[in-house]
Parts: sequence; structure tokens; C-alpha cells
Amino acid sequence: MAADLSLDALIDLALAEDLGAAGDITTDALVPPGAQGRAELWAKERMVLSGLGAFAHTFRRVDPTCEVQLALADGARTGAKQLVGTVTGPLRSLLIAERPALNIVQRTSGIATATAAALKTLKKGSRLKVLDTRKTSPGMRALAKAAVRHGGGTNHRFGLFDGVLIKDNHIAAVGGDVAEALRRAKAHAPRLVKIEIEVTSLEQLEVVLAEGADVVLLDNFNDRQVAQAMKRIAGKLEVEVSGRVTPERLPKLDALGVDFVSMGALTHSARSVDLSLELSLA
Repeated sequence: MAADLSLDALIDLALAEDLGAAGDITTDALVPPGAQGRAELWAKERMVLSGLGAFAHTFRRVDPTCEVQLALADGARTGAKQLVGTVTGPLRSLLIAERPALNIVQRTSGIATATAAALKTLKKGSRLKVLDTRKTSPGMRALAKAAVRHGGGTNHRFGLFDGVLIKDNHIAAVGGDVAEALRRAKAHAPRLVKIEIEVTSLEQLEVVLAEGADVVLLDNFNDRQVAQAMKRIAGKLEVEVSGRVTPERLPKLDALGVDFVSMGALTHSARSVDLSLELSLA
């Protein structure tokens, strides 16, 4: 229910941006109220689909009489030109919903496609898990993280509420004392929640190894520094690497024995893919 309410709020905001107070003045001028239409959703390039449910829900949010038939599902790979689905209903409603619906599905499918491309650099059977981050467009986190899953990636925490992740600014907030940050987390965090801490140097890593944690996040370490850190960790903690991680680095980090790699670029820099809606009279 909460996810549905969040999606409704996102769609309503997108529609409010488009319609303003005056509504769709172009459509009102050109299209008679009773006209019916049909629109086809086409993938114009190879991609991994995601966000089709939100695409369909946008049309139904505008007009419950709109009917959406999907030929493909989230996670499907498309050809360079492939029919994804059709929408039928009042022509005015199709024109109003077109851009908000496309904005969502182009963005989410772009995230899924970027995730799949990153994972393609790894060998089959790789144990390295590629994670997303909280670097998502406001209001689109659930959709973005679903898109990462559709592309084969793994979700990190969804928000500040479901995991303890001590970052550099948290450490700064306790006077720069890594050990004190860990002690406070252990004293106050929920018992069943893992504690992860970010380090930016091998010196900070030594403190973490002495104090104990569940996961250590090596931030902006180059491959040589990661190799040094892995020797010191020696299996005592799970290891995540973040910062300046490109798809090309993934095989090297996998070979070094890293457990997780988080890539903010999957959600904040993914290119929107080319999906178009081609409309005709019913």
C-alpha cells in the first residue's frame, strides 16, 4: 500500500507540472471530448525494460477507462525496434498521460540497462554483488531500485531507516573518532541490524579491525589500496568498495575478493533510453 501511495504521489506531481491550472490547452483545442485512440509503446534501441507497471498506472491515474496491454515484462531484453505494449482509451487522456508515463519508463529502463551493462563485465558465476545507492531522483527511489534488480543488480539500503552505515560526516559529527562512532552505533543500533562503516584510509581500517564491525566500506580506494586492505582484513569483515568505480574495474575488484561494489552512477547518471509512444485514432 505504501508503495502504491508513493507512486500515486509521484504521478500526481508529474501531472501537476504538466497541466498547471489551465490543463492541456493544445489537446482541448484539437481533440473532441468523445474521441478514442490507441497508442503503441515501442523500444527504439536494445534495452532492459523496467517501470512498465508505473507506465501503465500513469494512464489509469489520468483516466481509469484506459486499458494497457503489455507484450513484455520488466526485466525483458528488447531488440533495436520492438513493440512493448499498447494503450487504448479516450484520446485526450492518452495525450495527457503520454509524457509523464514516458519520462518514468525511459528513466527506469535506462537504469536497468546500465546495470545490466555493468554486470556484463563480470564472468559467469562471479560472487561480487553490484549494489545501488541512495543517489536517486527524489520520489523515484522504489522505482530506481526495482530497475537495478531488473538489470541484475542488488539493492543496498532503501533509506536511513533500514541500515546503520557510518559515513565520513557521521565520523566528523563525533569529533573524527572512528572508534567512538562504532561504540555509539553498537550501543544504540537495533540488535539485528548490521553495522557498516566507511573508511578513507588504511589507518582508519586498522581502527575498525580493532573495534569490530559487520561490513567495512572502502571509499575511493584505488586497486592497489584495495589489495592492501584485503590482506589486512583477511576475511574478518565483509568488504564493500565505492567511489570512482567503473564497470571496467569490476573484474579486478572481483579478483581481489571484494564482496560488494556500490555504484551511484547506476541511478544518478544512467541515460534515459529511447522509448516512444506512437498514437493513432481508434
